This record gives sequence, C-alpha cells and structure tokens, in this order.
Amino acid sequence: MTRNNYNKKNLSDFLSEKKGYSSLFSQKIVDDLIHVICQNLILGDITLKNLGVFKIIQKNERLGRNPKTKKTYIINKRKSLSFTCSKSFLKTVNKDG
Repeated sequence: MTRNNYNKKNLSDFLSEKKGYSSLFSQKIVDDLIHVICQNLILGDITLKNLGVFKIIQKNERLGRNPKTKKTYIINKRKSLSFTCSKSFLKTVNKDG
C-alpha cells in the first residue's frame, strides 16, 4: 500500500493480495465491515480494541461566511464523525523503521 487515498476497491484488492482471498470475497468483507460500523454508530459510540473509538458529534447551527464574497449564511445543525486512535495503534504508527 503506497498510496495515501483509498477506496473500497483498493482495500479489497489489498486484502485479496495479502490473504489470498478471491476479490469478490474480499470486497464482501470490506462492505460488511463498513456496514457493521455504520449500523452500530447509529446506536452510539464504537470502540475497536487496539484501533480506536468512533464517536458521533452533534454540531450546532452557526453563522458561516464565504471569505471571497463576504456573504453570510446559516450552516444547519448536523451530526459529524470523530475518530480517536488508541495508544497501541499510535505506537505502531510511530515506530521507527
């Protein structure tokens, strides 16, 4: 994996190469994982041991401004997703070599 941006196809192809699964089976695994995470986020926060925590954050309505035209507009309240990685995951990423 040398690219910085991935889509589901890239992830399933990488899984296929590394583990020897068929590309269709790898694609199903990636789709199912994303589906499980999304469905459980609806119910609340998700903690994945040794990876991190996904949280839903409520953002309030606020006043926004277009910096180019200086026109102001209202940004509606919405939900946003936050991810905080675990200490062990961070250690793995920061290892030298």
